[in-house]
Amino acid sequence: MKKVGFFRSIHLKFVLIYVLLILIAMQIISVYFVRELEDKLVTNFKNSVLERVNLLEYNLREEMLRERKEGDPPLSEEIRNILIDFVATDIPEVRVIDNRSKIIGTSDINNQGIVGQRTTEVIVKRTLAVGNVEEEILIDKQTGHRIWVLTTPIKAEGEVLGAIYLIARIENVFDQMNEINEIFATGTAIALAITAVLGVLLAQTITRPISDMRKQAIEMGKGNFSRKVKVYGYDEIGQLAVSFNNLTKKLQEAQATTEGERRKLSSVLSYMTDGVIATDRKGRVILINEPAAKMLNVSRETVLSYPIVKLLGLEGKYTFEDLLEERDSIILDYSTPEDSYILRANFSIIQKETGFVNGLITVLHDITEQEKIDRERREFVANVSHELRTPLTTMRSYLEALAEGAWRDEEIAPRFLEVTQNETERMIRLVNDLLQLSKMDSKDYRLNKDWVDFTQFFHRIIDRFELTKERHITFKRELPNKAMFVEIDEDKITQVIDNIISNALKYSPEGGQITFKVKELENFLEVSISDEGMGIPKENLEKIFERFYRVDKARSRKMGGTGLGLAIAKEMVVAHGGQIWATSVEGEGTTIYFTLPYDRTQEDDWS
Repeated sequence: MKKVGFFRSIHLKFVLIYVLLILIAMQIISVYFVRELEDKLVTNFKNSVLERVNLLEYNLREEMLRERKEGDPPLSEEIRNILIDFVATDIPEVRVIDNRSKIIGTSDINNQGIVGQRTTEVIVKRTLAVGNVEEEILIDKQTGHRIWVLTTPIKAEGEVLGAIYLIARIENVFDQMNEINEIFATGTAIALAITAVLGVLLAQTITRPISDMRKQAIEMGKGNFSRKVKVYGYDEIGQLAVSFNNLTKKLQEAQATTEGERRKLSSVLSYMTDGVIATDRKGRVILINEPAAKMLNVSRETVLSYPIVKLLGLEGKYTFEDLLEERDSIILDYSTPEDSYILRANFSIIQKETGFVNGLITVLHDITEQEKIDRERREFVANVSHELRTPLTTMRSYLEALAEGAWRDEEIAPRFLEVTQNETERMIRLVNDLLQLSKMDSKDYRLNKDWVDFTQFFHRIIDRFELTKERHITFKRELPNKAMFVEIDEDKITQVIDNIISNALKYSPEGGQITFKVKELENFLEVSISDEGMGIPKENLEKIFERFYRVDKARSRKMGGTGLGLAIAKEMVVAHGGQIWATSVEGEGTTIYFTLPYDRTQEDDWS
């Protein structure tokens, strides 16, 4: 997970919020305090001036109402003296105007020239006309400072005798406010600095456990549930840390349970002989076990997220929705001209409790061998039926002829009876061979093995055929001149050799040769019987050991064969732990090979 930058961290946000709250609070307090303080200072200043102006107004009124006597100073001089005594540092000038708007006195020594002139101040005229106190704050054009202009009437018994025009330096009040603001700003800065430090410390107490929980969440995402969050206290965050640790423990237990179930499922899927494929709700592969991958000859990693329809080769025939509704099995035939390969697919829907389709489970079965067995069974039944029907049909025809009177013919009757007898013997041989194969296919089939000198054993069988052969065929023996002991069932191996030699005699031409060989290998004896017959085509060579298989059906049936001799020989050789095969060249002959287990140490014991 990407590391959180400092400017995005909750630590900084806590500090900023804390500082901003303090700053806003300080600003609100300062605005209210400064405004109230400014109003209070201005009001106090005005009240102070007004109190002095009221005293001045009383003195001026008395002076203006007093009767003048000879020798008394003129009114303007008395007024000037009163005003000079009134002037202070914060009141640079005071003027007195009579009720005819004429200036009769001023406190400004340097501005005595205006005495006797008519005033032009509107505020003075308004006071003289109405008799009210007027005031306003103006900016001094020379100094740029604020000044307070006040006019108050001089009244006697309701009559306006004149007006007092006063200019006061109120800028001093605002200068004091500026000093107070600077002090307040400095205090605010100091408070914010202290607040920031405290905010950092406070934020750490909050963000430290949160940071620990974040680290634990990252570790949990990696599968590490062993780490615990440190509990710094038992407040809400501490309780959250405790809950987080409990959650970690529960998740660890759940993860262990889930992992155990996953391993069980993985083990079950791995050891299943059937292929299993799971998809999501869109038909994309999310799971495939090893048998399924082998059946479809694909890599498990490459087919994930692959459409199931495309994976099974059902494009154009089925859609994923069709597979969801499919209740029967689907046969997947991947056979080639060389090999048969058939699978059967069964489908099962994965549904949630709400009934919503969440995916599809496909189970694959390899039914190639089953189909092969079914096909062989059908062919076997057809072959047996055919093999029995042919002699039975022949026997019925000859018996019908005899029943219709042919038995009276001394020449025809014996020939018909001979054919009937031959066909009967042929059916008996067929039934015996079938019984022999049935016994060998059964599970309780047992061999009666004994130790036999195979060289003498093989000579005796060859001698028997050489004495009873009816045609001029040469036997050539290439057998070792020593005893070689093998553990075999004499009757079964005798039947194997009899079937091979019988076939060699059948297909050998007049004057031909049959060669008998025994070759000593490391752990086996290799026996071979070769003829000089017509040979077997290469494409049919591997099929001659199948039941009822004949290269030349017409000729084989004419010679009385059942097509089961080599099949029985193969079953018996395999039962002894050996192998049987054939080599052939068309027009030159065929050689049948088979092997038997051979232990050299037994030869030493017998010696």
